[in-house]
Amino acid sequence: MKILVSDPLSETGMAFLNSQKGFEVVVKTGLSEEALCKEIRGYDALLVRSGTTVTAKVIEAADSLRLIGRAGVGVDNVDVQAATKRGIIVMNTPDGNTISTAEHSFAMLLALSRNIPQAVSSMRKGEWDRKSFKGVELHGKILGVIGMGRIGTEVAKRARAFNMVVYAYDPFLSEEMAKKFGVELAGKEKIFKEADFITVHTPLTDDTRDLINNKSITLMKKGVRIINCARGGIVNENDLLAALESGKIAGAALDVFETEPPSNPALIAHPKLIATPHLGASTTEAQEKVAIDVAKQVVDALHHGIINNAVNAPSADSELLKVLKPYIVLSEKLGKFLSAIASGRMQKINILFGGKAANHDVSLPSAAFVEGVLKKAFPEQVNIVNAVHLATERGIRVEQAKSDTVRDYADYISASVETNEGTFSVSGTFFSNRNEPRIIDVNGYYINAQPYGTLLYVINKDLPGIIGEMGVLLGKHGINIADMTVGRHRPGDIALTLINLDQPVSDNVLTELRSLEKIIEAKQIIL
Repeated sequence: MKILVSDPLSETGMAFLNSQKGFEVVVKTGLSEEALCKEIRGYDALLVRSGTTVTAKVIEAADSLRLIGRAGVGVDNVDVQAATKRGIIVMNTPDGNTISTAEHSFAMLLALSRNIPQAVSSMRKGEWDRKSFKGVELHGKILGVIGMGRIGTEVAKRARAFNMVVYAYDPFLSEEMAKKFGVELAGKEKIFKEADFITVHTPLTDDTRDLINNKSITLMKKGVRIINCARGGIVNENDLLAALESGKIAGAALDVFETEPPSNPALIAHPKLIATPHLGASTTEAQEKVAIDVAKQVVDALHHGIINNAVNAPSADSELLKVLKPYIVLSEKLGKFLSAIASGRMQKINILFGGKAANHDVSLPSAAFVEGVLKKAFPEQVNIVNAVHLATERGIRVEQAKSDTVRDYADYISASVETNEGTFSVSGTFFSNRNEPRIIDVNGYYINAQPYGTLLYVINKDLPGIIGEMGVLLGKHGINIADMTVGRHRPGDIALTLINLDQPVSDNVLTELRSLEKIIEAKQIIL
């Protein structure tokens, strides 16, 4: 079997690959897309870091490719959707750079507090300027950590060692785990208002893009300091520059940027900014670990069929997957649906497989449900292999059960999430011999909705004319309704309406919907 290594890997990782029998390992780095398209034919596996972009065109050109291994966490440079369509497994190495990035983040925090890079630059000019670089102590200061995954947790540990008070925001971190880590759970607004330092450790999603912007900066205390070693785009660079200029933000440290290399020279040159060229994972130890991890994963997959850290494939043999696939698909959609309608800090996940579903090993569908719940918050990290682990790591209890009791349906999945604000539930089943999944219950409302595409989730007063008002409003904006179902307990009470749309709606349309007198709540859910 042939393996193409298109980015430099550590000597240790390469030595492991070359020591394995039955593999031909070829190293060709710096290939253009066109050159990679020509080269990729005949290879079983492709190993990359961040330098190679594996586009749909490259994947289409691959005639034998079975898996892509990414030596690192993010798979932004791999077209995962195109790989999935071709049946190519995409793997990453989520643990390899945790300590490296956490240490870099804390090094940035220390450098920021004492103006170390600026003082070094001054000394190199022959100056002896002690007044201009007076810093602040970390002792007793409040550090706001946004995102308590592996890296955020390690940063928090180091901050506690410096006797900092740590506020942590993570909707998937329980009170119990927060106490264990010695941090105080806090909302984003509290962190923005009270923290002396704010460090972000989240993936880049629609929810986290421009998280640090004019609006959030306005809430912050004067003299706050910002650190971002996570993803470019979480901090709005223009808004940050304006706040540095005004003095609202005393300093910032960035290792990642909206575009890399950065295209904002005024920000990079600002005397209150510390900038490094995406060095979070650039340590000898981290590079060796991710190289060894990805090499071992590729060998396990090609030689033994063992799939670890796949971002797009479950771990099961082909025959079992044929049986479980409908349950996996429905479970993930139910998880995504619940994640969208639930509010509050998640504490517990429950999932019950009933009727015919109870006849199977449902660990994979159960993991798919948890993946659906976590997907919005961790799009790069979570998959069917590590979903339950990620939830447990954040103190969220996951309980799976089976029942051979047949209710209204011969085959069904019932699930709920418990948060500090209440319990939210959903149930699903299949029509036509498991070929047509359906949502049949939401928070006790009986409905019949198709879980696909764009869904409008509406809580409304059950009064005459409301369906017409929503239809007119959507029609005005050129939004076509594909299907609709309404659930209610009693006439004239509160109703739940689910509407399948042919295309997503804009924020402006959602705002208009919410402004209708009979609408209590309206959300858009993309399944």
